[in-house]
Amino acid sequence: MKGADLLIGETIGMKRVIADRGYDANRIRATLREQGTIPVIPGRRNRKRPIQYDERRYKDRWRVEAMFCRLKDFRRIATRYDKLARNFLSAVSLAAAVAFWL
Repeated sequence: MKGADLLIGETIGMKRVIADRGYDANRIRATLREQGTIPVIPGRRNRKRPIQYDERRYKDRWRVEAMFCRLKDFRRIATRYDKLARNFLSAVSLAAAVAFWL
């Protein structure tokens, strides 16, 4: 769980962490709760006791994933032609606005 440990370190100060079933581990949930973060992670299907989580917030997760999927359709974003970070950020912002509008 080295990758999960790195991600958990970045969640300090967040109200909630929304993740998929791959992050369903008691250790991850306990660490998040110790930090004062509410884990919004559905339990795996093979859990003996079902885990309660905020289903409404979890359903909104797909919007973020769909936006990243749409951004990858823009060649300029996918290959990162821009040398400067500010130019890349403005291209991402423009692509996100266009993808959201369509």
